[in-house]
Amino acid sequence: ETDMETGARWGELTEFRVKDLDIKTCIFTISRAAVQVNPRFHPQGKRFLVKPYPKNGKFRRFKVSRQLTDKIVAHIEGKRLGPDDLLFELHQDPDARSRLCAVPNPEDLGWTEPNAAGRTYRHGTLSAYSAGKCHCEHCRAAYAISRAERRARGTDNPRRPRLVDTDGHIPRDWFREHVWRPALAKADLSIHVPFKFMRHAHASWLLHGGADLQVVKERMGHAKISTTERYLGTLPEVDETALDAFAKIRNRTQKGA
Repeated sequence: ETDMETGARWGELTEFRVKDLDIKTCIFTISRAAVQVNPRFHPQGKRFLVKPYPKNGKFRRFKVSRQLTDKIVAHIEGKRLGPDDLLFELHQDPDARSRLCAVPNPEDLGWTEPNAAGRTYRHGTLSAYSAGKCHCEHCRAAYAISRAERRARGTDNPRRPRLVDTDGHIPRDWFREHVWRPALAKADLSIHVPFKFMRHAHASWLLHGGADLQVVKERMGHAKISTTERYLGTLPEVDETALDAFAKIRNRTQKGA
């Protein structure tokens, strides 16, 4: 929703901090952007590089609706964010792997529900997870520990790491896999919609809603107005104004005849 109202680029959106929004005036200021880079090319060997933005050296300032501002304020208060905190941050638990320790003694956990074959298994065992199809916390922990031990011995193919390399900025690929694609699947759309289309929709809706071309250019951060003009023909209704004008003249001519 924030991206739809601001039209921010991904690097700008992920670098939004609390201090960038003036709550009283509902004005966002874009002065930085985060770029995801290979750690080899980062001065400190990190994954994200924050740089001054935009290219022409001028900050972008634009207003958002009061309803969006109120939602962001509620988000800030709920997360107890400070002025320099990222507005949208990827929180990770660095101790997630260390939690895979010993599970309770299966003798003390009881038995699973009968499976399709009518068999039951003790909770906290591999048999209960695989054959008994039980995914309770004890059975899942037993399976996870087994996988970890097999990977340590080199007898199991490692899966993708659960933790991503980030300083809090949301990686584009993580957002696409964990947020955007599930949202598209739930919406059951018949077409593929890249996330960047949110920015495109922002410009198109402004223009077709009657916003001035120059205002949209400044809001989008385009260097040339010709770039902004590309969005004039992106909606199906773009030619309806021409048809309405034609119908108005035609009807007036017929009345005169």
